[in-house]
Amino acid sequence: MADRKPIATAPTDGSKVSITWKDGDGVINESIGQYRDDGWWVYTDSHTQKKVEPTSWRPTSSDDDDQ
Repeated sequence: MADRKPIATAPTDGSKVSITWKDGDGVINESIGQYRDDGWWVYTDSHTQKKVEPTSWRPTSSDDDDQ
């Protein structure tokens, strides 16, 4: 598993990466996210997307060279 990196270093080309973000209740979540429309977006269920403010990222496991 790849180490987490600062969100400022994450790709903003629309590719999907694993991001860590905190919800309104203060719970830290890890989701597959994508940067588009001037922000980071995750799916909260199969039909709902939410704009979030992530703190870190890492490649998705399919992009991970350590496997």
